[in-house]
Amino acid sequence: MPDAQDEAPDSKKTRKGGKRAKKGPLKRLALFYRQIIAELRKVVWPTRNQLTSYTTAVIVFVVVMIGLVTLIDYGLSHAAKYVFG
Repeated sequence: MPDAQDEAPDSKKTRKGGKRAKKGPLKRLALFYRQIIAELRKVVWPTRNQLTSYTTAVIVFVVVMIGLVTLIDYGLSHAAKYVFG
C-alpha cells in the first residue's frame, strides 16, 4: 500500500525546540541570567543630577494631578448636593 509507506517517515517523533531543548534546565537558567547581565550592561544609566531632576518632575506632576482631581471632586460633590439637596 503506497499510503502506508508515505506515513512511515512521519511517524518518527522529533524533538521540539531545537538546540534549547537539548540543554538541561540549569544550563538554560544560567544562559538566561547571562543574557540579563549582558542587556543591563547596554543600558545608559542616568547621572545623579538627571535622576534628581526626573524624580522632582514626577513628584511635582503627581502633586499637581492630585490637586486637580481633588478640586474636580470637591466641585462635583457640591454640585450634586445643590442639585439633589
